Amino acid sequence: MDTTPALKKTPLHALHLSLGAKMVPFAGYDMPVQYPAGVMKEHLQTRTAAGLFDVSHMGQVIVKAASGTYADAAMALERLVPVDILGLKRGRQRYGFFTDDNGNILDDLMIANRGDHLLVVVNAACKEADVAHMQANLGGCSVTLLTDRALLALQGPKAETVLASLAPDVSTMKFMDVREVSLVGSPCIVSRSGYSGEDGFEISVPADKAEELAQALLSHPDCEAIGLGARDSLRLEAGLCLYGNDIDTTTSPIEASLEWAIQKVRRSGGEREGGFPGAERILAELTGGTSRRRVGLRPEGKAPVRAHAKLYADAEGRDEIGEVTSGTFGPTAEGPVAMGYLPTAQSEPGTQVFAEVRGKYLPVTVTALPFITPTYKR
Repeated sequence: MDTTPALKKTPLHALHLSLGAKMVPFAGYDMPVQYPAGVMKEHLQTRTAAGLFDVSHMGQVIVKAASGTYADAAMALERLVPVDILGLKRGRQRYGFFTDDNGNILDDLMIANRGDHLLVVVNAACKEADVAHMQANLGGCSVTLLTDRALLALQGPKAETVLASLAPDVSTMKFMDVREVSLVGSPCIVSRSGYSGEDGFEISVPADKAEELAQALLSHPDCEAIGLGARDSLRLEAGLCLYGNDIDTTTSPIEASLEWAIQKVRRSGGEREGGFPGAERILAELTGGTSRRRVGLRPEGKAPVRAHAKLYADAEGRDEIGEVTSGTFGPTAEGPVAMGYLPTAQSEPGTQVFAEVRGKYLPVTVTALPFITPTYKR
């Protein structure tokens, strides 16, 4: 008897099938990895025009203080993240991460100030654990996982043109702005953000309106449906981490080169220094450094170096020094791109190391991230 849990379906599942998507299991959901055009064309479509992604598998969570004030919700959440939430202005969002008592990363997330509450978007594979973590630790707050909404990501240099055809006012939004926008006759929460390195938007829409909205966006000549395959190559070219690959409970934010996401007020000497899980280690690493760092990697030739490939200091494979965490062919970078961890002493751009691929040791050059120039509208 098969006891494997049935895959969950997003509100756009039927639409994916009608568009000829190849479906694969991902984080417990049946998700489109690519459409008939293929990953390469979908990637380039997003870099040159606009691509529409179904990211409804991710968790959308409302955090609201019993007092009804944003400040109380923000201060509660700051007990779990090394991020300035109190100073986040209304209608703005920022990137953050939950840390554990050892200073490692439980999940990365987006946090938005919605006036009297917070909207927190977490990764699909972590959402049940994240909700439980918040419910257990955010005293005086309600924590609600929204189950009646879908989430769409519209990405690319023509994303504004596509979305403005339905709601012209979105053209005034800047990177990381969040606001309520009426789309297909329904109130939606729109943020000017995404995970491709391109300008774009993420749209929280009532589940029963998701297909109508997706069809409206796809009817624009500049917009095409894009699957998880191209989403991965796009985010990797942009130097963005994938939880479970590049960051997890064995990596601290500083090892992961994410210290830019920890604002001054939460650092040593700041107004709200520490106070989050693992603060002692993280604050020490901010000032004293770490033994290893996440870096960009450019393999020579055209063959990608995939995740879990070991990295060596010499071409004979005698001195293992690190590991690749993500790797693929970058269509825009016109060659293989990868990320991984190396000792800090070997993490400077221009350093050459060697990756083991099928018993051979291929030269790889440490490279500054990202591999492309982001086009966020600031």
